Amino acid sequence: MTDTVTTTTTAAGAAAATADAAAAADHALKAKHRAMWASGDYPTLASDLIWELGPRLVDAVGVRPGDRVLDVAAGSGNVAIPAALRGATVVASDLTPELFDAGRRLATEAGAELEWREADAEALPFGDAAFDAVLSCVGVMFAPHHRPAADELVRVTKRGGRIGLLSWTPEGFIGRMFATMKPFNAPPPAGVQPPPLWGDEQHVRELLGGRVTDLVVQRGTLAVDRFRTGEELRDYFKAHYGPTIAVYARIADDPARVRALDDALAALGREAGLDGSGRPIEWEYLLVTARR
Repeated sequence: MTDTVTTTTTAAGAAAATADAAAAADHALKAKHRAMWASGDYPTLASDLIWELGPRLVDAVGVRPGDRVLDVAAGSGNVAIPAALRGATVVASDLTPELFDAGRRLATEAGAELEWREADAEALPFGDAAFDAVLSCVGVMFAPHHRPAADELVRVTKRGGRIGLLSWTPEGFIGRMFATMKPFNAPPPAGVQPPPLWGDEQHVRELLGGRVTDLVVQRGTLAVDRFRTGEELRDYFKAHYGPTIAVYARIADDPARVRALDDALAALGREAGLDGSGRPIEWEYLLVTARR
């Protein structure tokens, strides 16, 4: 009997230690993500380049006056603000509250009222079936663990409520930019999946599974005309975009690798069509809508 109790106690202790270690690792990973997105100037990038994607997602989901709406990984509010302007009651949530000051300023300028909440997309601090519509625009795709994030999107949506997701595709410009940076980045921790997978139709269908109906998937493009050359685009992302800043910080002590990444990102811009003419380039995304 004593041996059995001792074995059981030892196993329970080992399981608890493993759980504690996993929780500590997750906490450290989320802290790293928060710091990454707080670096640079994502609100300016969002306003300069992708703001119009928010209203596109709001339109696709059909946000109506009186809806209770959650914007997951809201950033500075390019979905939350237009949803609030539709007359919805909106909560903008993000792991990185450092982005909220810019969001609040933009909301005030637009005449929108909404709530801002710090929240991990993989463990949302909201009750089951709390929202009529749950949306995320190039946001939840950056949660490191896709299955828990998808589970949370579904959990907090009411029966009959709507889910809307807009994500960069692996084949599109931003997906190719992540592929370009990958050889210069640290290997991801076990279980962490690449963000552009959310732009793969089959992956999203598997994540949402049979828990949704009326699932509609369509590809779209965003025309970006801010840059004339690949070098100009590269330097803008080096100054503004957290993931790019993080990669360069990792290789800062290796000038040869910095030059190699500089060249690779500039070449990517040229391949996308930045030839000095000022013509826009197209960034592809996947737009998914579904009903809970």
